[in-house]
Amino acid sequence: MTDQPVTMQKTVAGVRFHRVGKLYHFDFSEFPDLKVGDYVIVETARGRQMGEVMSFNAIEEDMRDYKPIMRLASPRDLILKHHWELQQDSALDGCRQKSAELGGFTDVKFIAALYNYDGTLLTFLYTAEDKVNVSKLWNELTRAFPAQVEMRQIGPRDVAKLLGGYGACGELRCCSTFLTDFSPISIKMAKAQGISLNPSEITGMCGRLRCCLVYEYEQYVEARQKLPKKNKRIGTPFGEAKVVDVFPLSDSVLVYIEEHGLQTIKREEIVPLEELEALAKKAKEPCTVHGDEGCDCGAKPPKVKAEVDAVGGETVTTEADPEEDEASTMRGVARSEQSASDQSHRPRQRKRGDRKRGESGDRPQSPTQGAQAEAKPQGERKDRPPRSERSEGGGQRRKKNRSDRRPKGQETSGGGSPESAE
Repeated sequence: MTDQPVTMQKTVAGVRFHRVGKLYHFDFSEFPDLKVGDYVIVETARGRQMGEVMSFNAIEEDMRDYKPIMRLASPRDLILKHHWELQQDSALDGCRQKSAELGGFTDVKFIAALYNYDGTLLTFLYTAEDKVNVSKLWNELTRAFPAQVEMRQIGPRDVAKLLGGYGACGELRCCSTFLTDFSPISIKMAKAQGISLNPSEITGMCGRLRCCLVYEYEQYVEARQKLPKKNKRIGTPFGEAKVVDVFPLSDSVLVYIEEHGLQTIKREEIVPLEELEALAKKAKEPCTVHGDEGCDCGAKPPKVKAEVDAVGGETVTTEADPEEDEASTMRGVARSEQSASDQSHRPRQRKRGDRKRGESGDRPQSPTQGAQAEAKPQGERKDRPPRSERSEGGGQRRKKNRSDRRPKGQETSGGGSPESAE
């Protein structure tokens, strides 16, 4: 068996700094007795903060390093935290008075003032449509409060989360009760769920699209993929019908039938007429690859050969016999293999400058010529006369031909013979 790598896991503590806020993870290896609900002091990017332990999560050890928990919160820390929380409203009123004195902050709304557990950090939260320069106000607040002052601009959803209240459904707002992160929401989600696009019905108290639009969006998308769209023709137990509306959650559609009116049809009873008609039409059309010839879109069509009529000179197209085509193919393969073997046994061709022969002075004989000579039967060779006789007979024939020739330079007139000219 092969050894599989063992991934070591590490447990971290999830700490929350606000009542409905994000979880931030810290290393608690120095505090093995830590429990859910304990308050701890940790170091963050905004200084020392007090948070509540909400959970313990197991992660892989090779991931990023986590900051350690500094210490457990003491009773004195808890009393200080409660004291500074009571001072937050008065700090917010002082900020609003300073902004009114300076002027230029009419479009800015100051939402909250937050102290950390020991009162060393004071954060003012405000909202505005555009970016606002608050440097002058920050200077005035730094002189007025004996703490480090920060100014943070937040969005309308964060404002609604801090203020709380009831939503359009009559329940407490989701953002102020359990939502720790805001998911991106688009108008497409409302269209997929068949919700009216009236702004008063799809926007929340913050003026943005409602967070609840994302809750059932994935279920609607998955259900609509299995159901036909509106104005589509389908087959039903009552006959052909037209889809009027789609009910994704109930897995059914509302159709109109001329004889029965409006009927609700389940997905199991729907017959896709348009898809079946398209398949039937495609089956009747010729193959797009092989033309009008019959094929199964994968089998080779029969080859077509042209024959010339010997009498009329017309070209006649006939279908080739598959067995004959196969036999001709095999013969062609055999010829190609034989030529390849001859090419491999043929000696290397000599260059023009290299004309040396062997010791006997004869040209090297190719293997094909030797094979032809051996293959030719000896009994079929004709007896030829000796070379001398062949040369004499040839000389007589040449002399006879020379006598018939006209002497060089002799001219004839009237087309007569040489004897008559003399």
